[in-house]
Amino acid sequence: MVMLNRFRTLAAMRHDHTQQVTVVGAGVVGLCMALRLQRLGRQVLLVDRQPAGTGTSSGNAGYIAIETIDPLSTMSSLRSVPRQLLDRHGALKLPMRYLPTAAPWLMRFAAAARPDQAERGRQALVSLNSQAVDAWRRCLTDIGAAGALSNAGHLLVWESSSAAQPRRLIERLARHDIRAEWQSSAEVRERIPALSARVKQGVWFPQPAKVADPAMLCRRLFDAFMARGGRWSQQAIRHVESDGERAILHGETERIVTNQLVIAAGAYSHRLCADLGLDVPLETERGYHLTLPGACGLLPHSMESAERHCVLSPLRSGLRIVGISEIGGLKLQPRQQRFAILKRHLQALIDGPDGFADAPRTWMGFRPTLPDSLPVLDRHPRLANVFLAFGHQHLGLTQAAVSAEWLAESVVYGKHGERLSPFRVTRFERRCRHLSAPSNPVRAG
Repeated sequence: MVMLNRFRTLAAMRHDHTQQVTVVGAGVVGLCMALRLQRLGRQVLLVDRQPAGTGTSSGNAGYIAIETIDPLSTMSSLRSVPRQLLDRHGALKLPMRYLPTAAPWLMRFAAAARPDQAERGRQALVSLNSQAVDAWRRCLTDIGAAGALSNAGHLLVWESSSAAQPRRLIERLARHDIRAEWQSSAEVRERIPALSARVKQGVWFPQPAKVADPAMLCRRLFDAFMARGGRWSQQAIRHVESDGERAILHGETERIVTNQLVIAAGAYSHRLCADLGLDVPLETERGYHLTLPGACGLLPHSMESAERHCVLSPLRSGLRIVGISEIGGLKLQPRQQRFAILKRHLQALIDGPDGFADAPRTWMGFRPTLPDSLPVLDRHPRLANVFLAFGHQHLGLTQAAVSAEWLAESVVYGKHGERLSPFRVTRFERRCRHLSAPSNPVRAG
């Protein structure tokens, strides 16, 4: 009875009814979830520590990477780790002082490279990515913003002359109905005249779509959410409780009572999961970008370097180069050397001295990554009113709309179909500590 009275007191403090659904996290995944739940008739409160869409979701390359179907952890990628770490201009970074913290996750990451597990991960990524563009079209058409998504295509380039790797990639992707075309040196220059002489060949993907600017996209999603009666609260959530029927969110400025809770807080999600009895092995891949406002016209569409592991994308805000996977958690300051690496790659790949004269804007954000490279899209295994949507690693923009469609059916209708099976949080039970009960559980009476 004490806890029941507590709920009544909290509701009275807010001078409002208990929320139907609260989504914690206003990145692109949380925004898509909030809009989809509204579409299905739910009243939604959206909560984030930052203004909506201004975190990691604002810093990506802006293209829907449907061709990215390989998990980050494969036997091939593991073999390349020593070389990448020793290369001072390489894309993989691991600060030594963070190694003890990262070690348990790295062991799980290495275990996920087993061929059978990597293939299961690949099939799961295909299932999401194959529906990504259509899901985005439905989402944007629903809010009157269909023009925000364009069919631009994507070019993957090599500085090596050997066609063996591109040909193998094309054959592998064809097995998953992903179209890809080999391009000679002359053909890639016909697509991008500003390419440097270093680039020898490429693979053209005609299917990927693109947005004009990821930050602008998030603003349009948020504006549509608010126009439809959504509620917004900007504050950090420090602690959550649930008894399976209602949840209490303890924020910086207020406490929120809600019937259903969706945790979509990106790299911070595992902290809230721990409050609810789940120990999820989520690590942060810190990504960096440079944006050159005056160089946008150098590329007609996005381009990726196979050897340098970076993506160049023309956005409304300028030419952006995105790269670096730094296993470094949430607290370390950005490393200025990483921006120098990106500038070096940009100058090696593109001939564009006029645009490069501009002072670039720099940015660093947190990619939430799980050892098997798959997101969690699930209902809490013991708390029927708590749902989880996080861990999309490099593919948050790509998978946001389809993730929202699939998980929203579980939130609203209680449907948890077979297609969500690869993304269940219980897949980690054998590999990490899974607490027997939520801490400080809320009881109805």
